[in-house]
Amino acid sequence: MEHLNESKRYHDEFVKGIWKENPVFIAVLGLCPALAVSNTAINSLAMAAATMFVLICSSILVSIFRNVIPKEVRITSFVIIIATFVTVADFTLQAFVPKIHKDLGAFIALIVVNCLILGRQEAFAFKNNVKLAAVDALGMSLGFGFALFCLGAIREILGNGSLFDVHLFGPHFEPWVIMILPPGGFLSLGFLLLFFNWFKVRQQQVKAKQEHIEQFNPIISLNSKG
Repeated sequence: MEHLNESKRYHDEFVKGIWKENPVFIAVLGLCPALAVSNTAINSLAMAAATMFVLICSSILVSIFRNVIPKEVRITSFVIIIATFVTVADFTLQAFVPKIHKDLGAFIALIVVNCLILGRQEAFAFKNNVKLAAVDALGMSLGFGFALFCLGAIREILGNGSLFDVHLFGPHFEPWVIMILPPGGFLSLGFLLLFFNWFKVRQQQVKAKQEHIEQFNPIISLNSKG
C-alpha cells in the first residue's frame, strides 16, 4: 500500500507540471523566453531543452544539499547553482549548434533569472528528496517545453508557412509576417491562454454536473461505479 501511494505521488508530481500546473498556460511563468524566442519551432525546442537541463540538474543538486545550505543564503546558493548549469548549456549550444545559439542570443544567459527555475528550487527542491525533485523538474520542464513548442509552431506556420523549415503551403500562401514579430508572440499566447482557461472552466462544469447527478441519483452512481 505504501509503495502504491509513493508511486501515485511520483505520478501526480510529474503530471501536474505538464498539464494541471503548466508553467506558461496555467501559472503564467517564464513568459520572457516564451515570447522572445518562440518565433520558430526549432528555437522553441532549443530553449526548452536548455531550460530542461538547467532545471533538472539544479533541482537535483539543491535537493542533495538541502540540509547543508543555510536558509539565510539559500536564494544566493540557488542562483549560483543555476548559473553554473546555464553556463554549461550556453557553451554546449555555442559549440554544437552555433546558429541556434546566435538566434537565442542573450536569452540563454537569462535562464538564470527565469522565475520558473528559481521558484521550483524554493518551493519544491529545497523541501523534498532527490527523486521527487527530479520528477517535479522533469514534469515542469516538459510542460514548459510543450508551451514553447505550441507557440513556436503556431508562429512559424502562420508567419513563414513552414514547420521545422519544411514548407507546408503552396507558392500562393501569404505569410502573416506579424506572427514572427513580437506582437505575434503576444497574440499567440493570448489565444492559447484563452483556450486553456476555457478548457479548464469546461472541465470544472462537467465535474460539477457529474457530482450533482451522483448526489441526486445514487442508483446511477452505483451502476456507473459497478
